[in-house]
Amino acid sequence: MNKGRVAVLLSGRGSNFAAMVRASRNPGSNFAVRLVLCDRPDAPGLKKAARFGIPAYQINPRQFPDKAAYENEICACLERENIELICLAGYMRLVGPVLLARYPQRIMNIHPALLPSFPGLDAQQQALGYGVKISGCTVHFVDAGTDSGPVIAQRAVAVREGDSAEALSRRILRQEHRLYPWAISRFFSGRLQIRGRTVIIM
Repeated sequence: MNKGRVAVLLSGRGSNFAAMVRASRNPGSNFAVRLVLCDRPDAPGLKKAARFGIPAYQINPRQFPDKAAYENEICACLERENIELICLAGYMRLVGPVLLARYPQRIMNIHPALLPSFPGLDAQQQALGYGVKISGCTVHFVDAGTDSGPVIAQRAVAVREGDSAEALSRRILRQEHRLYPWAISRFFSGRLQIRGRTVIIM
């Protein structure tokens, strides 16, 4: 079975990356994580990649004259590995026009809120500050905005009385680890269709 080739872009601990790898190694999985790219040399996700035996490279954006040059280097790495889908996993940079043009509707992200509510940083604290009763996570395709691309799938998580941002984050993260691999699998099985802003799951 030819598995879909996934690259992960990360900036931090890489817990969703690890969940993807574990899911990809289950019998019957239709995708494999072939590459990790990271913008920070101290990211724990790089060590996770080494433990999994997955090629991982740190690309420092400060070594490039501009964002376009930085993303061209990323694209060169992706093309060498024949990557078909890019998955952001705690990647703390907005994706720019070079990557978006080279991989249209082939970049996914996961966000710890039910988008379009609470985009950007500290989504869990935003949710608590607003007083919502339900939060959750969203897998979406990436566009030029901040967490504004077409929604692929969502999973709800109840907000409990007295919740801290940390406690809510832990419960949401458990759902992220299930939802992201599920969405990736649907992508490679050809079961996602985009019609305008709507993603149809077949």
